[in-house]
Amino acid sequence: MIVIGVTGTKGKSTTSYLIAEALARLGEKAGLSSTAVFKIGEREWVNPTKMTMLGRFGLQRLLRNMVAAGCRYAVVETSSEGIAQHRHRGIEYDVAVFTNLAPEHIEAHGSFEKYKDAKLTLFRRLAANRRKDFFPKKVAVVNVDDAAAEDFLAACAGCERWGFTQRGDKRQETRDKLVSMLTATNTALGAHGADFTVEGTAFRTSLIGAMNVENALAAITTLAALGFPLSKIAEALPGISGVPGRMEFVATEPFIAIVDYAHNPSSFRALYEAVKLIPHERIIHVFGATGGGRDKTKRAEMGEIAARAADIVIETTDDSYDEDPAEISKAVVSGANKADGAGVREILDRKEAIEAAIALARPRDLVLITGKGCEQVQIVGGERRPWDDRTVAREAIRDLQKSPQT
Repeated sequence: MIVIGVTGTKGKSTTSYLIAEALARLGEKAGLSSTAVFKIGEREWVNPTKMTMLGRFGLQRLLRNMVAAGCRYAVVETSSEGIAQHRHRGIEYDVAVFTNLAPEHIEAHGSFEKYKDAKLTLFRRLAANRRKDFFPKKVAVVNVDDAAAEDFLAACAGCERWGFTQRGDKRQETRDKLVSMLTATNTALGAHGADFTVEGTAFRTSLIGAMNVENALAAITTLAALGFPLSKIAEALPGISGVPGRMEFVATEPFIAIVDYAHNPSSFRALYEAVKLIPHERIIHVFGATGGGRDKTKRAEMGEIAARAADIVIETTDDSYDEDPAEISKAVVSGANKADGAGVREILDRKEAIEAAIALARPRDLVLITGKGCEQVQIVGGERRPWDDRTVAREAIRDLQKSPQT
């Protein structure tokens, strides 16, 4: 198979999904391994493992099943922690895609530079992998708008390099290093998606927000590098409605409820920018910070961002692992209290928190439930519990509608 690895801080799952779905709509059989979903040809199911990358044996088994099903392409969302744990070993990538870079998982890696270096490893290995007879090249696709773009371009010596940008002032020295640069222009964002132009070809995506234009552009550039004409890609993209657990609407009437994976400050900011495009009254935001020693420094910042942007904040438990949920919550609330904005309610039981948010919602309000997306498990005190934010939210809405007070 032609193996496409997608790495970066934000947008990996969405970009991976867009590539795999577009390939299917272009008449190709493709497989997908991502945080959100697995896919083998027409069969698609939610990732139940709470792992972006499966362990080496599990991932190789999934890839082998793709081969057995006749898939020509495999899209593998490739995380820094997966690389640090050598889960990418044995996979001969043909294309590597870099979305963007921001500080994350610093405790796990030891420093931002080590986190970045783990992602660069994918591009270094790409150049070293053997070239396959049926795809005799190695391709690097890089977001040249990102400050780390030069490092990712340099890491893949001898690769065919493609770049994508949303900036008209793209630098000449970067362009000279590329086989091709695709630029998105004339971008119009709206409540039902976005329209934009790439090298004279009109594109539309039903995904909302500037962040999803970037994700779509990453997918478009990857497909173009694989040899598909922009005109054909433009026909495939609009029909892709979205990724499970990524800006997923679980209700639209009488209020809007959205489940999203946003779990750090940069993804919070991007999400709030996106929901500005959706007509609404108040924002009610339910979220918690991840435990297990992960990104402790971001907890207060997430609380502050939410308190400034939302009208009501309900702080709850995400995956606390072996940490005390109350201590995690205390850190989030300390940040929220710095903001001259919404007050924060603490409801540590996540089901009760979601139910409270739904009960508080009025017509035209917007309820955001973030942190877990479509994850199928919650880990509290080392115990793995079956879970799905989307199911809990839908059940709460259904129960509310049945209530005599509704």
